[in-house]
Amino acid sequence: MSAESVSQSRLVVVGVDGSAESKAAVAYALRNAAARGDSVRAVTAVPEPEMWATGYGVVMLPPVDELLPEARKTAQGVVDAVVAELGEAASGVSVTVDALAGTPAQVLLDAAAEATELVVGHRGRGGVRSALLGSVGLSCVLHAPCPVTVVRAAKPA
Repeated sequence: MSAESVSQSRLVVVGVDGSAESKAAVAYALRNAAARGDSVRAVTAVPEPEMWATGYGVVMLPPVDELLPEARKTAQGVVDAVVAELGEAASGVSVTVDALAGTPAQVLLDAAAEATELVVGHRGRGGVRSALLGSVGLSCVLHAPCPVTVVRAAKPA
């Protein structure tokens, strides 16, 4: 390996939505980043409010810009909890947490533009559905500019 390639920073982007699958994805990303000396960027998406809702008398949601700080705080809480659970296994990993406006798949694909890996949680519940990949994960697998790892949550005992 050349000195130039050793000095290049590698970035793992991981999607965070608070689900058990995304927590497992964060844990996977942190463990692997620690083993390889990579940094991690945890990303959560805040979709634009649906405009049709106001036509039916639903209370107007605040603009997405007002929702971003709370979404980032929530994602930071997920990352902090996983780091605490992993302890030494996650030590030394540089982690940033971002909340970005947009659909989850597009936000993750855009964030992965400079990444060496994109990690997402698997979706699906029970029987046949558990074998299926969710729409965000599928979009990432099909369109990401880097390798994608799909992580399942551990099954409860």
